[in-house]
Amino acid sequence: MTTADTRRLRLLSANIQAGSSTRRYSDYVTRSWSHALPAGNKRGSLDAIALMAGEHDIVGLQEADPGSLRSGFTNQTHYLAEQAGFDFWSHQPNRNVGGVASSANGLLSKLEPVEVSDHSLPGRISGRGVLLARFGGGDEGLVVAVAHLSLGANSRRAQLAFIAELLSAHPHAVLMGDFNCVPDRPEMELLYNRTHLRPPAFCVPTFPSWRPQKAIDHILVSEHLQSADARALPAAFSGPPAGTTVALPPASVRGLPNNLCAAAIRQ
Repeated sequence: MTTADTRRLRLLSANIQAGSSTRRYSDYVTRSWSHALPAGNKRGSLDAIALMAGEHDIVGLQEADPGSLRSGFTNQTHYLAEQAGFDFWSHQPNRNVGGVASSANGLLSKLEPVEVSDHSLPGRISGRGVLLARFGGGDEGLVVAVAHLSLGANSRRAQLAFIAELLSAHPHAVLMGDFNCVPDRPEMELLYNRTHLRPPAFCVPTFPSWRPQKAIDHILVSEHLQSADARALPAAFSGPPAGTTVALPPASVRGLPNNLCAAAIRQ
């Protein structure tokens, strides 16, 4: 960047597992009921997430319950927006298990998006999606996408191809979410080759939550943005959320209010 001033945004991506906690592999079996029933301290977990989320400008959520039985009919994205002080929020319900448990991608923002759209992702099993938000005006504006990809490599490849088509024309883009894979998987190359997004400078382990060893949650930014301070934040739910700070060039922040970004960085 050659301009005098840029601004930065604090970004966070978190798979919140509808407020349920997982502390060992056996929990996926012995505590599987907590992922489908309104039990456990889900509200306490949400409050802890809200405290963490409130320190950021834009937050992407995965596995947020949009208001089914297991969450006590609470729209968790809306609840987090209110508790954490976000004026703008949106969600994308994409999986419903018999009305008992539902799942959604979510977006929390202190900046007003000019457009929000959601798209179903292809895959062998339906129920995956990507939530897309545009900030600022024109083709140079910032685009933020939130996604939760499949476990299978073939489905991920199809999903990444779909997302690449959505983001290919945007020079200032961010893709955040639970990718269910490390960033150097072969299918990820398709995304890098067809968009301006680049692999992270270094990997931050986020899985499993009790002893993170694999980096499967990512915040990818385009080559025209500067990302710094990539980190995994301690959490008592799911995997540690991934956080980063992104420096925005002036062209991408036209129309964005000054008071919602962190202090200007002199280049």
